[in-house]
Amino acid sequence: MSKKQTQQSKQEVKGFLKTVERLGNALPHPAMIFFILSLAIVLISGIVAKVGEPVTYFDARAGEKVTVEAVSLLNAEGLRYIFNSAVKNFTNFAPLGTVLVAMLGVGVAEWTGLINTSLRKLLTAVPPRLLTAIIVFTGIMSNIASDAGYVVVIPLGALLFASVGRHPIAGLAAAFAGVSGGFSANLVFGTTDALLAGITNEALRGVGIDYEVLTTGNWYFLVVSTFLLVILGTIITEKVVEKNLGPYNGKFKVTNEEVTAIENKGLRNAGIALLVYIVIMALLMLPNGPLRTPDAEGKLTLNEFLSNGLIPAILLLFLIPGLVYGKTTGKIKNSNDFVASMTDAMKSMGSYLVLAFFAAQFISYFSYSKIGTIISVKGAQFLESIGFTGLPLVIVFILITAFLNLFMASASAKWAIMAPIFVPMMFQLGLSPELVQVAYRIGDSTTNIITPLMSYFAMIVVFAQRYDEEAGLGTLISTMIPYSITFLIFWTILLAVWILFGWPLGPEGALLFV
Repeated sequence: MSKKQTQQSKQEVKGFLKTVERLGNALPHPAMIFFILSLAIVLISGIVAKVGEPVTYFDARAGEKVTVEAVSLLNAEGLRYIFNSAVKNFTNFAPLGTVLVAMLGVGVAEWTGLINTSLRKLLTAVPPRLLTAIIVFTGIMSNIASDAGYVVVIPLGALLFASVGRHPIAGLAAAFAGVSGGFSANLVFGTTDALLAGITNEALRGVGIDYEVLTTGNWYFLVVSTFLLVILGTIITEKVVEKNLGPYNGKFKVTNEEVTAIENKGLRNAGIALLVYIVIMALLMLPNGPLRTPDAEGKLTLNEFLSNGLIPAILLLFLIPGLVYGKTTGKIKNSNDFVASMTDAMKSMGSYLVLAFFAAQFISYFSYSKIGTIISVKGAQFLESIGFTGLPLVIVFILITAFLNLFMASASAKWAIMAPIFVPMMFQLGLSPELVQVAYRIGDSTTNIITPLMSYFAMIVVFAQRYDEEAGLGTLISTMIPYSITFLIFWTILLAVWILFGWPLGPEGALLFV
């Protein structure tokens, strides 16, 4: 390709993304978009419930066949649901409590100046050329800590970029790509691996197949995937996203003055406090520690803590060092200052609360109406009927999964529908359950970052608006599309190469049955 053709191609890509952004941001405020979508779901649910047919599938989590039909929101029962569930939808909205609780601690650390000073200190030790890669890598690795990456890594990615004069939304995008686009990749296996493997095994048992997928069944592939996504995320951020965003001319500024003696003392004391806190938490999580709870088999695990207790732990992770830093530097003199620091953080979350209310209603209506489930089952049945085999089938399966993820963002719920259909079917065609599972994970992860149905999507929009008041759904989607497409293409190619060479996906993680 000639230099002229290359430049023209870049302009076309940029023009397409700018068009997506312009069209997206020409829409009403994101909160109003969710309101309009909620009305659309109410209308569609009524139509589908009246003319649509029920769908039947084997639910791997329930271990039985389930028949689902659309539930109307246009009848009396639906109207009661809309009114009676509105408050519960809002208060039970998964990201709401997570974000607000974590922001109490982050607010203290930010208000006292700990975060700003730490960034200035950190940037003297981190080579600028590695900054993007470190942010993407940290985002991917944060998945081991459940949803912590969304409330910690993503805003810090924006701050780090702003600290070195780069566009903060590019830093936010790099972190978001790692946390959500690379959701299934990691160097270590965690709760997601165990959850998906459990559903896969239930799907096998449901049809009488004597085979078990290990939690580590995809580990080798996901380790290599981690490095691939870090490389891709870094290239897309620096060669596409930052060029499309252009120079940052917003109001947000980060102080880049030299760290003073009192600030260094504050950092040292905060570091000591942080170390003490980490040691205490480690002791509490020991094999017989009080943070462990017995599972169904009586074994003590950290599953409940990782699901419910991790966010309060993150609150203290920021709050304690922030308080110590503030006391050392004199920023916090008494309890009034301490409360003021948390209050200030909550003030900045006002727009998020409004957006979260409408987003919660939309996601709740979508779930209640069963439209997402019906789309997933119909899509799965269509793929089953295509009749492909081997690698073409795997690739089509990835693409269908990526498409369905736009409508049903829950990885476990979607896999519970798809696994009983495709795991046994592909098993009979000679494709291992580990291979089907890892193909699913590729499709499921890569479109997380461009679907508003992903529960944290509204929160990311609010983070972006901190640096650009005019940022909206269009800004975020157009920024993340290059990551989504690139991750999908090259991650699929990696799996194709893996299949062609016949490498195991993990310990006892076979590829094919001959």
